[in-house]
Amino acid sequence: TLDLTCRRTPCFAKFSEMEEMVNLEAEINEVQPLLLSVYTQFNFAFYFIGKKCEILQDMNRHLEAILKEKRDLRKRLIKHRCQESLPIEATFHKCIVELLTEAVTFIEKLESHLQSVRSIPQIPHMMNNMDTTLSKTEVLVIELEELTEQILKWKELQKEVYSN
Repeated sequence: TLDLTCRRTPCFAKFSEMEEMVNLEAEINEVQPLLLSVYTQFNFAFYFIGKKCEILQDMNRHLEAILKEKRDLRKRLIKHRCQESLPIEATFHKCIVELLTEAVTFIEKLESHLQSVRSIPQIPHMMNNMDTTLSKTEVLVIELEELTEQILKWKELQKEVYSN
């Protein structure tokens, strides 16, 4: 009899179903903003990845063009140009001759100029060496003057001795 009286009534069964549905809707409402933020983050990430991919493709095309130009330039540099000459108008022949003489002069002086530029970092050391050498030279000059005075005194003494 107790089992018979303990039966669930249909209204309470509906109530528990409704409660479960409300709980599920609450969970969906909690998870939905998270899913939306994850979705937007993925969209942003894919957008930026797409932009970076485009930039990398542009850089790749640019590098390929540079490599192609480099190959062409190497081919042009390897090819002998001895028999080829560019026509130069007669009015510019004098200028070309002057330019070539200046270029030859520049090339001749280039090594000395480069040597001068290379020696710039050594200038403080050279100045110290010159100061030391100058000091030593001054000491030697003073010693030479003293020696000269002694020689002159000795010479005077010798004259007196021979004259007596």
